Amino acid sequence: MDYLQKLKYHFRPQKGWINDPNGLVYFDGYYHVFYQHSPDFETPWKQPMHWGHARTKDFLDWEELPIALTPDKEYDKDGCWSGTATVKDGVLYLVYASIKGYNKQQKLNSPPCDYDGEQKQTVSVAYSKDGIHFEKYEGNPVIAHYPPEGSLDFRDPAVCCVDGIYYCVMASGNPDDKAARLLLYKSEDLFDWEYLGVMNEWAEGRWTECPSFINNEKNFLLTVSVQPLGSRHYFQVIYGDFKDGNFIPKASATPDKGPDQYAGQAFRDHLGRNILIAWTPGWSYNGYAEKDVGHMSIPRELKFENGKITAYPIKELQHLLKDSDESVKITDKGFIIERTGRSPVVYEGVINDLKILRDGYLLEVFVNGGEVVYTVLL
Repeated sequence: MDYLQKLKYHFRPQKGWINDPNGLVYFDGYYHVFYQHSPDFETPWKQPMHWGHARTKDFLDWEELPIALTPDKEYDKDGCWSGTATVKDGVLYLVYASIKGYNKQQKLNSPPCDYDGEQKQTVSVAYSKDGIHFEKYEGNPVIAHYPPEGSLDFRDPAVCCVDGIYYCVMASGNPDDKAARLLLYKSEDLFDWEYLGVMNEWAEGRWTECPSFINNEKNFLLTVSVQPLGSRHYFQVIYGDFKDGNFIPKASATPDKGPDQYAGQAFRDHLGRNILIAWTPGWSYNGYAEKDVGHMSIPRELKFENGKITAYPIKELQHLLKDSDESVKITDKGFIIERTGRSPVVYEGVINDLKILRDGYLLEVFVNGGEVVYTVLL
């Protein structure tokens, strides 16, 4: 497989390492996608993470923009890590994890979460009136320390506005309690934050990463990547109620089974769609090819209907879907996806509908209207 070929439908920068999607937002007539980025290297951690930036009107034609966030302050000198975007009074705000100090000798196939010396994962804010040029808030960091229920792993702020109040969901974990956690804050202005407590947690977990929190008016959508103790991470989509700072889950699913994706982030667009974009293929492919093979997944609309949660390509890209592909072999029990030099992906279950999107070396398979999704590097 030629991993240096150019993808047609999946965004990636012209050069440099790319991972987590950040700050997904509709602003000033464009869909904006920010992302973790090393602009000068094809492998991570050789320079602090930046926020790359691109925009599109239809998710087919992309415009790569100047880097949005550069780690040039004392509080973020070791990286501008993941976060989200929100629009307030016509201004675009980026809320991000600002990193100071980490062990640069950490294994390159995972985020650096073993620290030496002074270390801080804090929350900072930048803003822009034109959606291209950003200024960092002079009072950064706006959240300067993790609470007792959290740990050094304290990052990836996800901001949601509810009745004029801004809520910030923080990814964290607590090694003493062996719990992966989401922590909750609130603010009236995006700058002064009050800690409310643990929003949700997973027992026998290490930490959470890359949450999204969306106000659907009738209900709320929470997405999160969870890292359990001793097993592989998984991506969870949860619908529930949110009142007085309390989130009450009503339904959950893991529609995206991977295996070659990570760090999905969702946002609500001006049409009322909840759109999910993930990073593919994930940490295990660092160094797999001469040039980084990372890119963004195609956008999928998340829906909760008739008791089922689905993730299916947005209508702008549905014309790319096919009914079959040479790498997908139908069996009596389901199908098998063959991969080069790696074990195949096996699905066993009822198939009422099967749609496939192939783009070069990447396959995205949608089963039964997106009840199950497989993102596979071939």
